[in-house]
Amino acid sequence: MYMNQIINIDLNKHIDQSEDSTNQYTIPSKKHSYKKIFNIQFLLSIIAICIITSVFTYYKISLNHKEDFSNLLINNYSITKLYSNNTNNDANTSTLEPNSIIGIIEIPVLNLSYPIFNELTDELLKTSPCRFYGYFPSTNSTDFNLCIAGHNYDNDKFFSKIKDLNIDDKIYVYDTLDNQYTYSVIKNYEVKSDDLSPVYHTITNSFELTLVTCNNFNGNRIIIKAKIEDA
Repeated sequence: MYMNQIINIDLNKHIDQSEDSTNQYTIPSKKHSYKKIFNIQFLLSIIAICIITSVFTYYKISLNHKEDFSNLLINNYSITKLYSNNTNNDANTSTLEPNSIIGIIEIPVLNLSYPIFNELTDELLKTSPCRFYGYFPSTNSTDFNLCIAGHNYDNDKFFSKIKDLNIDDKIYVYDTLDNQYTYSVIKNYEVKSDDLSPVYHTITNSFELTLVTCNNFNGNRIIIKAKIEDA
């Protein structure tokens, strides 16, 4: 009996020591796994931050290049007019190439000045505002609404800030003959993306200017309606 108790005690000690030995190896192993997982997650986070930063930087550089190119177009446009002997009325733009510059739009309160392309395409729209309906005011015009579209990059570029225009703010449009057309804002509103009524309809009995850009938050179109001022 006494011998059996001694044997049982020795066995229990051996089992306890074995368990302690197992735990000594098991616990560090778990800590090592957690540390390895943390390192992997940290590395993935760094990679993700680098990718996001690179994409954002590329976007900013690309947008600045478009802005610089648009300014270059204005300079070249001004030089071309300076040395041009063209005396024809350029109000009718139907015979011009799509990438022809038909004038300049300026909005002083937004510090905005861009050349206007003759027609609207995705590529041209990335560079500068585009005419997509109507012509400059003239006695020969049958369209009383000149519509110009521009991108909204949610910054201070292109038409991103036209939503901030107020009633009576001035918009100036110049054609290739240096004729200045002065418009006053009369309405600032939004329509659904499939609503084309602002393009083909006027709300006054006078020549109008319609500016269009996207609302990137709800998918609507931001519309600025302006009426020409009397000469």
